[in-house]
Amino acid sequence: MKTALGIILLVVGLLGHLLAAQAIGGSAMAYRHHIFGFFLILVVTGAIIAVLGWRFWRGRRDITLLIIGAVQALFGVAIYVERFRV
Repeated sequence: MKTALGIILLVVGLLGHLLAAQAIGGSAMAYRHHIFGFFLILVVTGAIIAVLGWRFWRGRRDITLLIIGAVQALFGVAIYVERFRV
């Protein structure tokens, strides 16, 4: 259950980036930059959360994926909302 929710939250994060790219014009460069940003955030925060997971909740990969998904969803929604303030 937690693994599925983590994957859903990752998709929500990516969707936030894609909708933000569409909101600023939908050019190929906008999509490219937002997808790159999604994966950059995923690598950086994922590495930090994975290390914390290895240290504090070893063997619970579902919790790690859920937290990574939640962080990505928060970033994705924040980036989408921020595009309307520009």
